[in-house]
Amino acid sequence: MDKLQELTERLYNEGLSKGKEEAKAIVAEAEATAASIIAEAKKEAERIKADAKKQADDFIVKTNGDVKMASRQSIQAVRSDIENLVVSKMVDKPVETALADGAFVKEIIKAVAERFSTEESQDLSVILPESMRDSLGDFVSNELSLLLGKGVEASFSKKIAGGFKIAPKDGSYFISLTDETFKDLIGAYLRPATKQLLFGDE
Repeated sequence: MDKLQELTERLYNEGLSKGKEEAKAIVAEAEATAASIIAEAKKEAERIKADAKKQADDFIVKTNGDVKMASRQSIQAVRSDIENLVVSKMVDKPVETALADGAFVKEIIKAVAERFSTEESQDLSVILPESMRDSLGDFVSNELSLLLGKGVEASFSKKIAGGFKIAPKDGSYFISLTDETFKDLIGAYLRPATKQLLFGDE
């Protein structure tokens, strides 16, 4: 009986010891796995944090760039508006007044038509503003024709506010000296000087 009890106790103790060792191994493995998971989680968290910071920095850089570009474009647009306003104030009224003056327009038509007379053998066609029909119609058809020694036909258009268009009668080309082309021509000369005066640009 004593030997049976001794054998039972021995088996019990050996089983208990083995169970404790296995339990320790399981705990150790679980702890190692947990530590590995925690380390990976920390790495992932750091990566996410770094990515988020980079995206935030990139967004700030892009936003700053967009704001600067928008600011430059806005400033340029405002400057352009100011420049156009100043040039138009200097050009529009004087040109419109000059090209509404029949005597002034006559002299320009003569000067341009004389160039046609020396370089072209064809009859000419002059398109004038409807508002100048009474003051310039006879001049073009009679006086100018006699001056140039060739036929000059006058027509009138409501589409022209001031100035005139002149061309060979075959319509192969024409020269436009209307109020709009005068404004564009004079404005092209005034804009660089105006920009320099207003903004100090080279």
